[in-house]
Amino acid sequence: MSLLFYKNSALPHNRYLYKSYSCFLHNMMSNKFKSKNVTFIITILLLMSFISSIFALPNANAQTTTAVTFPFVDTVPHMAGVSQPVLINWGLINYLTDVKDGWNVTLQIFYPNGKPENHTGKTWSTGTVGRRLSFSEPGNYTLRCVFDGEFYGTGTSRKWYEPSISANLTLQIVEDYWKPDHPGHSLPTEYWTRPVDSQLREWYIMMGSWIIARDSRGAPLYAPYNYAPESAHILWSMPIGDNMGGLSGGDNGPIGYESGEAYDGKFANSLIISGVLYYNKYVSASPKQTVVAVDLHTGKTIWEKDFNFGSTAANRPSGGQILNFINENNRGSWSYLWFTSGTNMYAVNPATGDLMYNMTSVPSGTIYFGINGEMLKYRMVNYGTNANPNWYLQRWNSTHVVNNGTRVSTADAWGTNTRGTTYNADRLGWDLNVSVSSLTFVPGQANVTAAAATGSLSGASQQAAPLTVKPDVRAIFGNISANGVTLTGISFDQENSVYVMYNRRDWTAPKEWADLQSFGWAAHSHEDAVSIIWTKDNTKNYAFSLETGKFLWETDSQYPTDAWASRTGCIAYGKFYTSSSSGILYCYDIQTGNELWTYVARDKYTESYHGENWWLILQFISDGKVYVGHEVHSPQVPISRGAPYFALDAETGDIVWEIFGAFRQNHWGGRSIIGDSIIATMDVYDQQVYAVGKGPSEMTLTSSNAVTNTGAAILVSGTVMDISPGTQQDNLKFRFSNGVPAVSDESQSDWMLYVYKGFDEPMNVKGIEITVYAYDGTDKIDIGKTTSDARGRFSIVWTPEKEGKYDIWAYFEGTKSYFGSDTKTEVAVLAAPAPVEQEPDPPYGLYIALAAVAIIVVMILCTIVVLRKK
Repeated sequence: MSLLFYKNSALPHNRYLYKSYSCFLHNMMSNKFKSKNVTFIITILLLMSFISSIFALPNANAQTTTAVTFPFVDTVPHMAGVSQPVLINWGLINYLTDVKDGWNVTLQIFYPNGKPENHTGKTWSTGTVGRRLSFSEPGNYTLRCVFDGEFYGTGTSRKWYEPSISANLTLQIVEDYWKPDHPGHSLPTEYWTRPVDSQLREWYIMMGSWIIARDSRGAPLYAPYNYAPESAHILWSMPIGDNMGGLSGGDNGPIGYESGEAYDGKFANSLIISGVLYYNKYVSASPKQTVVAVDLHTGKTIWEKDFNFGSTAANRPSGGQILNFINENNRGSWSYLWFTSGTNMYAVNPATGDLMYNMTSVPSGTIYFGINGEMLKYRMVNYGTNANPNWYLQRWNSTHVVNNGTRVSTADAWGTNTRGTTYNADRLGWDLNVSVSSLTFVPGQANVTAAAATGSLSGASQQAAPLTVKPDVRAIFGNISANGVTLTGISFDQENSVYVMYNRRDWTAPKEWADLQSFGWAAHSHEDAVSIIWTKDNTKNYAFSLETGKFLWETDSQYPTDAWASRTGCIAYGKFYTSSSSGILYCYDIQTGNELWTYVARDKYTESYHGENWWLILQFISDGKVYVGHEVHSPQVPISRGAPYFALDAETGDIVWEIFGAFRQNHWGGRSIIGDSIIATMDVYDQQVYAVGKGPSEMTLTSSNAVTNTGAAILVSGTVMDISPGTQQDNLKFRFSNGVPAVSDESQSDWMLYVYKGFDEPMNVKGIEITVYAYDGTDKIDIGKTTSDARGRFSIVWTPEKEGKYDIWAYFEGTKSYFGSDTKTEVAVLAAPAPVEQEPDPPYGLYIALAAVAIIVVMILCTIVVLRKK
C-alpha cells in the first residue's frame, strides 16, 4: 500500500506520512488492539483520510490531472579510465514548453564500495541536464536519476508530474585504461585563409581579432591568439582610397601628399574581425564616410559601404563584437560591427554590411567584454543622499537587452529574433543591481542632474563610473588629482554578489604634483592587479595595487622630451612597456618598478627635428614580441626619411626584425593592429594599406636530361618564388615578369622596400636554402643543399650511380617569412653502354711507303724508256 501511495501520490513529500499510515493500519488490525478500540480508530482514520483528501490530494478535488514521467541516465562513455572525464546526462524525457523552465532532478551515484553521492540540478527545457565528472577509484559505479515530482503548467494545462526513478546504469572505471581522445589536427604548415573548418579546433590560438577601435590615445594593446610576424614580409598592399599618396612631384619639389595628421586622422577606428580588416576610406572629418572590408589573407575587397547613422563620427565603426551565445535553441558565435550615435548603437553584419538590429537609450560608460563576448557597462548609483548614502553596483549587459526584449516561442534563438529589431537598452539591459550599503563615498562620484534622472537613474542622487573592470572579478573606482589618488575596490563572487575589498584608499601625492600640468592613467592589468599613472611634466610612472589600493612604486624620471606628448603603455608578461617622443622604449618589472631594459631608436641621419632619436609609439604586444613604430604630431616637409618599424623580444629587448622607411604611423589616425597573425597598417609615406605576415611560396624544377646514363652528370635547376597576393598586383607583375623571388629572412626588409616601395635593389640579397634529393621508390638519395640567388634560381649537379626511374625532389622547409613548398621532376637513368671492341688499325704508314717506292720505280722506268728513244 505504501508503494502504491508513493508512486501515485500528488504530494511526494508526504510519502513517508502515507507509509506510516499504512503501517499503523496494519498494526491496528493485529491482536495488539482490542476490538472496542477499532471502531474509534477507524473513525479517526476515515476523518484523517477525508481531511487529507482536501489538503493533500488536489488532483481529486481541483481536477488536476497527472502525467507519467520517464526518467533516464546515460554516460559518455560507458567505460573510462581513472580520472578521465565522463559526461553524465540525466533528467526526464518529458520536455517543458518554455525555454526558461526545467525540472529539478537528482543524480544518484553509488560507488563500488556502496557509498552514495547525490548531484542535484535543474534541467533545460529539453528535460535534460549534463555534467562532467571524473572518478579516482576503479570499479563499477551505479547511477540513477530520481525525480520527486512537480506541478507544471497553468490553468487547465496544469499537471502533476509523477515521481519516478530511472533504471540503474553501470559505469565502468578501469585502471590503466584511457578512452582514446580525438587526435585533433596540427597547425597549418601552408598558407591558410578563412573560413577555417570548425573541426580544426587547435587553430584558434593564431586566429585573434582586434575588436576595440584604437584611437589616437590607444586601446588595450596586448593581443594574444596570434603567431605574430617575425619578419617584414608583405602579403599585399592597396591604396587607402581617399586621395593621392606619396610624392606629388614636378613643381612641388620633394613634397609628399598630406598624411592625415593634425586632427584629420586616417585609418582610425580600424578593426579586424575573423580575418577581415575594416577601415575607413575617408578622413575623420569627411562628410562622406565609407567603410571598406578587406580579406586580410588575400587582399581582396569584400564590400564597401556608406553608412548614415547620424553624424560623421557615427558613420565610422566604434568597435566590434564576437558573441558566443549558448542555449537550448541556438549555439555558436555571432559577430557585429558597432556604430554609435549619441545614445543609439547599431549592429552591422560584418559579412555584408547590413544592419541587423539596434539599441536606443544605451547608458553611457566604457564597454567591457564578458567571458562570452557580451558588452558590459558598470556604474555605482546612490539612491540615498550625501548624508545617508545608499549605493548600488549596477551592470548593463547587451545580451540581456536582447533576451529581455525577445518574448516569442523561439526565445533566445539569437539570429532569428534580433533581425530588424529595436531595443530600449536602458529599460531591458540591467542584469545586476546589488546593494553595497557599507560604502559612504565612491571616488569619481558625480551628482545626477534632474534631466538625467530618468529611466534606470530615476531617484538617484549620484553616480560614479569605474576606473577599470575585470568582469566577474573586480571593479575599481578611482579619482586622481594634484593632491593624490583615491581608490575603492569591489570584488565579485561567482554568484555576482559583491563585497568591498577596500573603501577609499587615499594616497597623498608628492609636493611636485601641485605644479604638474598633466597626469592620467596609462595602463591597467587585472592579471597582474596593477594600474599605472603617468605624470607628464616630471616623466614618471606611479603604480597602484588593484587588490589593496595601495601605492606600489614610482620610476625615475625618463628622458625629458617624453613630456612633449602623451604616452602609450601596455602591461604584459609581468612587465610594463612604455614609449613616447624621446625615442626610448622602457621596460619595467610590474611588481617592483625596476627598469629591466631600454631600447633607443637612433635616427642616424638626424632628419627628425625632435632630436637624435625617432619618436616612438608602442603598437601592440603579441606572441612574446613588442611592436613599435614612429609617429609625430605634425610631420615636417619634406617628410623625414627612414622611419623605423620594428619588433623586439619582450623578455630581453633584443631586435627580432626591423625595417627603415616603411609602415610609418599616424598620430591622429589609427595605427597598426593585428589579427589572424597578420599585421594591418597604413603607411604615411605612400598612403597605402599593408598586410604583413608569413606568405606562400612556389617552386619549379627541371633537369638537363630527362634520360641519362649511370655515371653521367645532370644539372638539376629550378626557382623558388614569393606568390603572396601582392605579387599578383599589376605594378609588380609588370616589374617582375618572371615572378617575385623569395629571399632569406635577413634580406627581407631591404627586399620588401625594393619590391613594394621602389627603393634601390639591394646588392647583398641572400636567397633561401633548398634541399634536393632523389627517390627511386625504395631509397632516398640526398643530392645536397643549395641556395637560391636574387632571382630565385638555384641549381645543383647530380651524378646517378644506379639505373632506374627517379623522382627528383626540391624541398623548401620554410622560413619566418614564407611557408614551405616543394616540387619534383622525373629522370630515367639507364645503364651506361658497354664499350665496343675496335679492329686493329691497318699499317697505313707501310702502305704509303710502298706506294712511294712504286712511284719512284715507275718514274725511273719512264726515264729509261725516254732515254733509249733518243
